[in-house]
Amino acid sequence: MSAAVPKHSPTFPTDCTSCHSTSVWQPSTFDHSKTVFPLAGAHLAVPCVQCHTNGYGGGTPTLCYSCHQTDYLNAANPKHSPGMPTDCSTCHTTTVWQPSTFSHTKTVFPLSGAHLAVPCAQCHTNGYGGGTPTLCYSCHQTDYLNAAAPKHSPGFPTDCASCHTTGAWQPASFDHSKTNFPLTGAHLTATCASCHVSNVYAGTPTTCGSTGCHLARYNGTTNPAHAAAGFPLDCQHCHTTTAWVPSTFNHTTYFPISAGSSHAPGRWTLCVDCHTVPTNYALFSCIDCHAHQPQSTVDAKHVGQTGYTYTSAACYRCHPRGTPG
Repeated sequence: MSAAVPKHSPTFPTDCTSCHSTSVWQPSTFDHSKTVFPLAGAHLAVPCVQCHTNGYGGGTPTLCYSCHQTDYLNAANPKHSPGMPTDCSTCHTTTVWQPSTFSHTKTVFPLSGAHLAVPCAQCHTNGYGGGTPTLCYSCHQTDYLNAAAPKHSPGFPTDCASCHTTGAWQPASFDHSKTNFPLTGAHLTATCASCHVSNVYAGTPTTCGSTGCHLARYNGTTNPAHAAAGFPLDCQHCHTTTAWVPSTFNHTTYFPISAGSSHAPGRWTLCVDCHTVPTNYALFSCIDCHAHQPQSTVDAKHVGQTGYTYTSAACYRCHPRGTPG
């Protein structure tokens, strides 16, 4: 009697013990796990002849594509041919053909956030043979060109990851602390366009009084008159980012106005009490404040003092810290 399922002759080995036992001729078994292609999952239920189409003499292909060529060619979502690799095990398993998965984490572009739900073909527009751009702009060009608050084009860099994340396109944020002008205080709530005028985001001046920021305040200030007195444009000498007013000036660097009994706090309230020429803060008056009247009284106290004159400059030269001596 000749064997037919599967057909043994002329290729099967004649060592019957490979499949049969002495207990009973049928049923018989073949241990595929001892071959170069152990069977697993759905492969265990496949009829032998479905893979061994040319007999059992060896040389049966072990590559997925040799059996699944039709599945590969007919796949439409995503379309496999041409372009995708023919190694089906990259996405499919022997347990079940569908659903299939592809581990993008093993590529140069791991998916995260909203990218996980994007259809493959939305990025792989030219197939899956490799070379798909990984730069944000390659997919988000329309978003970039249509962005209006702030306007992105032209001027903004096309690296969307500077402000956007894969978690959600909106809201977006820009970490100004990584620039040479970290934002603090009231600057945190300022609109981008209030400093970056005309949608120019490169080379923006960082000096407070530069055109486009606080120059109007500088020119319009009258108490004291900044422009007329030639005040520096670096507003942080007196102002802070926390609040524009009240402002303070650290007088101790030049003349400690709180030194001594005569300079106790509250003795004056305005800069012009001493700086009597509002257009020139390099000038000051000592003798208008002090009760050194008449001049003869002051002269008498300075008899023998070298370089003494009854002038404010002379007062400051001898009393630069505001104290007697």
